[in-house]
Amino acid sequence: MNSLVKLVTCLFAIVPVTMSAQMDKNFFKKLQTEKITSSDCLEWKQFGPGMAGYCEEFWIHPTNDNVMFMGPDMHVSYGTWDRGHSWQTLKDCDGTGQDMKRVIEMDFSRQNPDFGLALDWNGEVYKTDDMGHTWNCIYKLGKRHSALAVDPNNDKVWYAGAGDFWNVKENHRSLKNLNGIKFKFAAYGHIWKTTDGGKSWKKLTNGIPEGADIGKIIVDPRNSEVVYMICGQGMYKSINGGKSWKVSANGLPNNLPRDLTSYYDKKSKEFILYAIDQTYYEKSASGDITFKGGIYKSTDGAKSWTDITGNMPIDMTKISNGSIKNFQYIKTLSYWFGISTKETYSLLKKQPKSIIPVFNRLVVNPGNKNEIYVISNAKHDRSFTIGEVMKTEDGGKSWIACARTGKYWDEKRDADYWTSRNNPLGCNMKFAHLQKSLDMIDYSAGNRFININSKGDVYIEVDQQTLCSTDGGKTWEQIDDYETEPGSCKWVGRGDSNLPGRNILLNTGVKDRILLCCGEHGLWETTDPGNYPDKSAVAVKQLEGQCNKDGAHSVADVAVNPKNPDEIYILLFRQAHRGHFRVSTDGGKTWTNRAKPIDYNNPNISGNHIYQNSLIVDYDNPNNIYFCVHRRAVTEVGEGSKISDFDGYGIYASHDGGYNWDMANIGLPDGCSINRLCIDPKNSNVLYAASNMVRNVKGGLYKSVDCAKSWERLDIPTEIRSVNNVFVDKNNGSIYISCGNKGGNVNEGGVWRSNDNGKTWNKIFEMPYVWQTETSILDSDIIIVSSAGYPGYNNREALLNPGAYLSQDGGKTWIKVNKNLGQPDKIVDIKPDINDKNIFWCSLWGSGWYKGIFK
Repeated sequence: MNSLVKLVTCLFAIVPVTMSAQMDKNFFKKLQTEKITSSDCLEWKQFGPGMAGYCEEFWIHPTNDNVMFMGPDMHVSYGTWDRGHSWQTLKDCDGTGQDMKRVIEMDFSRQNPDFGLALDWNGEVYKTDDMGHTWNCIYKLGKRHSALAVDPNNDKVWYAGAGDFWNVKENHRSLKNLNGIKFKFAAYGHIWKTTDGGKSWKKLTNGIPEGADIGKIIVDPRNSEVVYMICGQGMYKSINGGKSWKVSANGLPNNLPRDLTSYYDKKSKEFILYAIDQTYYEKSASGDITFKGGIYKSTDGAKSWTDITGNMPIDMTKISNGSIKNFQYIKTLSYWFGISTKETYSLLKKQPKSIIPVFNRLVVNPGNKNEIYVISNAKHDRSFTIGEVMKTEDGGKSWIACARTGKYWDEKRDADYWTSRNNPLGCNMKFAHLQKSLDMIDYSAGNRFININSKGDVYIEVDQQTLCSTDGGKTWEQIDDYETEPGSCKWVGRGDSNLPGRNILLNTGVKDRILLCCGEHGLWETTDPGNYPDKSAVAVKQLEGQCNKDGAHSVADVAVNPKNPDEIYILLFRQAHRGHFRVSTDGGKTWTNRAKPIDYNNPNISGNHIYQNSLIVDYDNPNNIYFCVHRRAVTEVGEGSKISDFDGYGIYASHDGGYNWDMANIGLPDGCSINRLCIDPKNSNVLYAASNMVRNVKGGLYKSVDCAKSWERLDIPTEIRSVNNVFVDKNNGSIYISCGNKGGNVNEGGVWRSNDNGKTWNKIFEMPYVWQTETSILDSDIIIVSSAGYPGYNNREALLNPGAYLSQDGGKTWIKVNKNLGQPDKIVDIKPDINDKNIFWCSLWGSGWYKGIFK
């Protein structure tokens, strides 16, 4: 062999080679430049649990009660065309993932039921011409807008109001901020009007206060020139189609409206406005607390307003101790007056005999002007709650708490007082998997929205469950899940999940059992659907979380002892038991904390997240258990960097079954972020670690040959800056690394494969930001990839064609397979089934879990 050949041979032996001979460059170039439609070969279907997250917006089609829409908070949106029996995503499965991600307002034409407009939280206007099945962005108003309304007499005319009025978690009212709180991401002080169905818009400002935070717009059905509007600064009216506005609040004591709705009888032409005026608390030197505000109506087009709060005020001297008095109520007044809870307790030695909470939503029955419902959100709106819903049937003379949950109502506390008010006693709300946890709370879980259809059916969102009453508020039942059999606690979701999906474990040692992790709702398993009529449905049962007293709700990852499938391990990244290694030895029936490997005791267990991943157990010696803590989270809710008072990032190892843990970072660079781990399927002493880029620390691939005692960096193509995932094929030992950075270029992103233990690398998939790659244990030529997206920023367009990609020929050719995936840009976990090569599983960032079937 001559010297030149020897030199080339040596270089190939020590330097990784990037080869692209097999990669279809034309296909990937097309992905960068144009929108590609997904193949029909693989279709995904969401399974339970339904909702399982906060939903603050819910709309009912004005002319078709079977059609409804919701805008949950995890960047998803759904529609139903069968009155809630099933839900489908409104998002474009082949889009960038940025469309319809947080819908704030929606309305439909009264002349053409197929035509509607919607506002998302980026100030984008979306249009539908097929009754909400598909939506397209037609206009960008700029920044956030919070109100939208159509002229009921002319669907060419629409109004959109600037603001962030409905931001219930942050936009609170108090003595310090009577008009609400302003945010940089929202627009203020104007209304847009279109007269051509949304093609063009004109800004209206005459008479609108500077900085107006607009919450609701109503066009008078009797005269389209008359328009009503509420904002943080008051109640306003226009008599010239929005060209100019004047205050119209005579009779409102505070003129701080929180909601506005209307009743209209087409036959008699009777038109009534109903409003909530912000509850304004006052205190005297003697310790008396009084209030102004409540529920009001106007029968003369907002010229004057009449108080219909009626007997709603509560006598706090009649209320026993509990969360009403000692938690929610105290917090409400503490925030309103801007004083500490200790000062508030001192102030309230003398309890008021007449007080109401802060209400924020109301509806009226379209068929009965005297049937009115109002709610307050005790959980997030600095309010306390008298039942989840208050109702009047006599136009406001008398009110009752018509939706009741929690121990306060179940134990029928203060029965004499409530009976004297003709208020029913006991709980009357039926939940799905949340039932046990909501039965255990003392009083209120918090109501987030309320809406009503033409028949008087009422829809609400209590805690993280959608409920409906079809009997005027006497009973309420959840509409997110079907129980396979009464009392089974096995659920089939209806397709409206708002669940933070996380990792999926397929190989659990038990036939047909899949373990599913999620944020806020614990650990689940797939289960036998029993006699459920749809035999193709996937039923799930909660093993840990709300089903258990003091359960762990936010599961980072799950693993099973390979020698004992009844021994299940989980890690917790926030909320209860954060940082613990939690174990069940009876298949998930009971749980205990075996150790706390992450030494972090900040009391903010909800806000401070310790992101963990890759909980893996040595298949030869189950005493060896590993996981990693990311310095920069990639696929997590609230994706972000390190917490300032915590530095325990890296790899954790236990060699005694999880009782004791040590950091295992020897050989890793300072400041690196380990995003994923895996064990070599042929040699359990060998582990691989994927390091994603964080700040100025370049990512890479690391290998340990001594059970994580030490690590060495492997050579990979130099263009790679961030390795997000590493996977080793169990059949042929091929190593796959998924690469790319948020906002990075296409050259550094994609999937590389090594067939020679990392000596050389071949690029088989090219997209800017890839989160995961896995092959089928049944056929190594089947490869599934999760290609992430990122929002447009710094004048860059959002990434085209994120989502799931499938190859059946070892990476030579690929198809896009996003059909029915509402968040194609945020596929947190994706895997081929271990028993059937035509089945796939995935979890999405904010819409739960999906099963895919290749046809």
